[in-house]
Amino acid sequence: MIISRTPYRVSFFGGGTDYPAWYRQHGGAVLAATINKYCYLTCRYLPPFLEHRIRVVYSKIELCHTVEEITHPSVRETLRYLKIERGIEIHHGGDLPGRSGMGSSSAFTVGLLHALYALKGKVVGKKQLASEGIHLEQDILKETVGSQDQVCAAFGGVNRISFLQNGDFSVQPMTLSQNRLKELNSHLMLFYTGIKRTASDVASSYVAGVEARAGLLNRMRECVEQSCEILNSKRDLSAFGELLHQAWLAKRGLSEKVSNPQVDALYAEALATGALGGKLLGAGGGGFILFFVPPERQSKVRKRFSRLIHVPFEFEFSGSQIIYFDLEEDFAKDDKARAHQQLEPFRELNPDPPTPPA
Repeated sequence: MIISRTPYRVSFFGGGTDYPAWYRQHGGAVLAATINKYCYLTCRYLPPFLEHRIRVVYSKIELCHTVEEITHPSVRETLRYLKIERGIEIHHGGDLPGRSGMGSSSAFTVGLLHALYALKGKVVGKKQLASEGIHLEQDILKETVGSQDQVCAAFGGVNRISFLQNGDFSVQPMTLSQNRLKELNSHLMLFYTGIKRTASDVASSYVAGVEARAGLLNRMRECVEQSCEILNSKRDLSAFGELLHQAWLAKRGLSEKVSNPQVDALYAEALATGALGGKLLGAGGGGFILFFVPPERQSKVRKRFSRLIHVPFEFEFSGSQIIYFDLEEDFAKDDKARAHQQLEPFRELNPDPPTPPA
């Protein structure tokens, strides 16, 4: 049995410039961070005497005989991509709901890749996980999604991510002091609007005509550079919050689907209560909304938004990890030594694997 744990993310600036339709022509950049809320995937090979060969458990339960019968697109295509031929069981659990702007779909794909590679006795690097996650979602599943979510999920941390015209990417961790990181974290408030949406539906409303929105996208990329300068300086962090507000106004201009009257009312209410800026996370349309609020004003904001679910969080810096593995029942005797030798790096990272979550 293998369990992977893959973080969700909050994106601050540059979202929209991470779509290949844009960055393959102009380059792109984002500033984003992963948080201590996770997607968990448990994988194990099934014994041969069951009536089904494949069992997939998420919001539904699928019992299948072949990969082609699987309706969950990411599971189906990831199993096919990795040429998994044995019977298998996959369980998904997450700390946050899907379709909510936290990069959950990409965390699922990256986490599944990671778990299945480990189940095959292979150790893969973060760059490979991110690249193959992008390939699966964009090229195989044909989803209208950007490339930042897969990179965030694989690498973890607070990063400036650059997307190059040749299709490659580079990850530059923000080398901030612990005090500066804690200061930034302490100014952020995350609320769940309860509005579910599909990111690709929202994104497709502006990606197809991306060149017509060049001015807005260039402005959003400029915000990445400005925000990094603020964080790396000794300036008051209120400038970061004010920049977040400017970037949200620019993002709203990309498409009428990015926001809606309900979200606009929430945002205006937050500003009136003490927030300096904020944004809907992900492509827009609903899901989680992030506010930048000075700590001394946060109790007032929490009280004002008591009807919404407030989700406290902290930054995390590990990215996708294998947190539990036990291959004793999954390999024939002749294969055990080879499998354990290949998985030795996991033992070094996790000398005492934690008990699997219920």
